[in-house]
This record gives sequence, C-alpha cells and structure tokens, in this order.
Amino acid sequence: MAGEELAAPLLGKDRHPGCPGCAYGRRKDLQRGMPYKEFLYVWVISLTAALPISSLFPFLYFMIRDLNIAERTEDIGFYAGFVGASFMFGRCLTSTAWGIAADRIGRKPVVVFGISSVVVFNTLFGLSVNYWMAIATRFLLGALNGLLGPIKAYAIEVCRPEHEALALSLVSTAWGIGLIIGPALGGYLAMPAENFPSVFSPDSIFGRFPYFLPCLCTSIFAAAVLISCIWMPETLHKHKVSKNGSQDVEALEAHLIGSKEEAEESGSLDTKKSLFRNWPLMSSIIVYCVFSFHDMAYTEHLQNFTSSISGTSLLVYQLLLYPRMNKVLGPIKSSRIAAALSIPILFAYPYMTYLSEPGLSIILNIASVIKNNLSVTIITGTFILQNNAVPQDQRGAANGLSMTGMSFFKAVAPAGAGIVFSWAQKRQHASFFPGDQMVFFLLNIVELLGLILTFKPFLAVPEQSDRN
Repeated sequence: MAGEELAAPLLGKDRHPGCPGCAYGRRKDLQRGMPYKEFLYVWVISLTAALPISSLFPFLYFMIRDLNIAERTEDIGFYAGFVGASFMFGRCLTSTAWGIAADRIGRKPVVVFGISSVVVFNTLFGLSVNYWMAIATRFLLGALNGLLGPIKAYAIEVCRPEHEALALSLVSTAWGIGLIIGPALGGYLAMPAENFPSVFSPDSIFGRFPYFLPCLCTSIFAAAVLISCIWMPETLHKHKVSKNGSQDVEALEAHLIGSKEEAEESGSLDTKKSLFRNWPLMSSIIVYCVFSFHDMAYTEHLQNFTSSISGTSLLVYQLLLYPRMNKVLGPIKSSRIAAALSIPILFAYPYMTYLSEPGLSIILNIASVIKNNLSVTIITGTFILQNNAVPQDQRGAANGLSMTGMSFFKAVAPAGAGIVFSWAQKRQHASFFPGDQMVFFLLNIVELLGLILTFKPFLAVPEQSDRN
C-alpha cells in the first residue's frame, strides 16, 4: 500500500509537467495497442543507419580500382576492406560517448545529429576524388553517426512490455533489410553514365563521379527522415534526483537502480564503471560482438555469390513470426537454434556453386533468405538481453557501449574478410578446403564460437528491468 502511495504521485499529470519522459509515460500508460507512429520512427531511423554501410559494397571494388591505388588487381580487395573498416572504426571510437549523451540530453537530439551526419558525409563520400578522402569521409560518417544505440533504447521505451520483442525486432529487421536493399541500390545506380547514357551525360557530375548517385539517393532518404524527426516524441526523463529529494522519487529510483546510493550516482561518470560490472550486460555484448563480426564478414563475402535478395521474407518473419517464437522460446533459446541452423547452411554454400543455372540462383537466394532470418534472430535476441540488463538512465550508455564493441569487431571484419578472400583466391587447388571452402570454414568457426558463448556459465540472464 505504501508503495502505491509513493508511486502514484509520479504518475500524476502535474508531478513533472516539463519532463518529456513523464509526458510520454502517461501516454504509454493509456496505450491499448501498438504505438505505430513511434515504431515507424524506429524503422526508418534504423534503415537510415544501415543504408550508408551496405550500399557501397557492390561498387567499392570498382571505386578502388578507378582511384588507381592498387598496383595489382588481387590487391584491390585489401584496400577496399580498409575503406569499409574506416566507418566501423570511427563508430567504435564514439558510440559510448553518443550513448552517454543520449542519457543526458535525450534520444532525439542525438538521433537528429546522427542523421544529419549521414546526409553530409555520405554525400561527400560519393564525391571522393582519392583514396584518403574516401577513408576520411567514411571515418567521419561513423564517428558522428550515433544512431543505433539511442534508437535501440528508444524502441524499448515507446512500447509496453508485451511489445518489446517486436520493437527491437524492428531495429534488427530494418538493419537486415538495409543490408539487402543497400547492395541492390549501389549495384543498380553506380556508374549511371555508362549504364544509362540516355539519361546521364558523361560530362555531368554523375559522369565525373560515377559512384555519387547511390550515395546521393541514400542521403536524400536520410534528409526526409531528418525532417520527419520534428514530430518525434522524446522518451528520456529530464528531471533529476537530488540528494535531499523527496521519498517518492527515491523509492522509484531505488526500484530502477537497486539502492538509494546508486540512484544518487546514476547521473555521474561512475555509470560507465557500473556497466562494466554488470555481467549480464557485458556477456550479452560479447555474444553480440562475435555474431556481428561473423555477419559482417559473411556479408562482405556474400556479394561474390549473389547480388541482392528480397527483404519480404525478413519483414514477414520478424514482424509476424519472431515475436511469437520469442514468447515461447525466449531470446536465448531462439538465438541458439538460429546459430545451430546457420552452420550447415554456411557449410553448404561453396558446394552450391557446382549447380547449374537457373537452379544455382534459386538455391543461393533461398539459402541467403534463411541465413538472413537466422542472423537477425540472433541479433534481436542480444538486443533484448542488453536492454533488459539495465534501467532507463543507463540504457543509452549500455547500447552505446554495445555499439562500440560491435563496431570494433565490424571494423576488423571487412579488412579481415578482404585479406582472407584474397588469400583464398590464391589457393584454389589446395587439398585442404580450397578457395571459397576455406572462407566458409572460417565463418563456421566464428559461428560455432558464438553458439558456445550463449550457454552458461558464460552468458548470464538479466533480470527484467523497468520499462520507462
């Protein structure tokens, strides 16, 4: 009874009239269905974060070739890998800082700034005149793009607990579809003066910069999303807890963080230290990083097998099937099953190439659809674990820390994939896993490692945290 008396004033309309988090919390308490508008923001912002990464894959090889950096053709993959890695390296350096900023000033300002960086630096990347400009613009795009950490926190905060799995699946689904649409966009729109001479003149800007058009289209989409963010509601609570604050505030903060003393320190720099002591969070981040490394290396190499596939199955699976599966199995068991099923698919990839057309294209596309669904299942499961491991006032920092680790692994993956692929091409007639068989064998080793890490005692299950 006393707890109800303490919590009730916090839900009152006049308790914190200037706090956007409280205002949205009152709206959420009255929700009976899904917050479709907020879910749309989660979707398009996540897609905005994914498109600049994936759209460069199909033309990056040719872009490096045209910049005349590599002396030998077989070295082009080596240089291209470092361009791909520069984005992830930049994001690795700043993601935690952006997450902390999202916990201090709000989700919306960080998202708006991140989308603005996409508009500017993705456009400049398409106008690169040399290798170092390409490296620099990709690095700055990653360093100033703090979107994914805050949007994962936002996805949890805009919905009621029963819609949590769907909310976070929107992030991973949009990301996965971005990795499908992006390569198709880049492959179709690159070199427009050569592919569409009746529309684009060789003397136009698209003739002088043959890889500018796909970058420009992505930037235009990001600009439209940026404008729509004017109406995006904020979810972060802006009121602070003083050391001599009222008992009702202290009671709520004690529920969120665990003790009054921790509540008083929740806004201090000690938050980062406490995150590192949170093993349920850290273990789920490590699992997330391992699978992210695998997915990035897989995506880099997959472009050599198939150009693009439809995202329809991914959309249907994540929005309709995954929430039900998560409700029955939970995020950990779902991730284990998905990782176990991925191993035989990866093992079969190099042998599929012995098939003749049109069977080859059909089988490769089916395998890619299944593999993408399995990968997104794993990533969504780790998102749920990470966001359940912390209260709201640490959620931005926790997701930022997660992005830092993931970005480091994804920065290593393109360079590593480029080196391994170049090495594999030189051993096409080796007796032990020749050529592409070695590439997929190494991918399976990483996948198996990730699967092992989903079991106890390594992976700890977080207790359910407050949904504010």
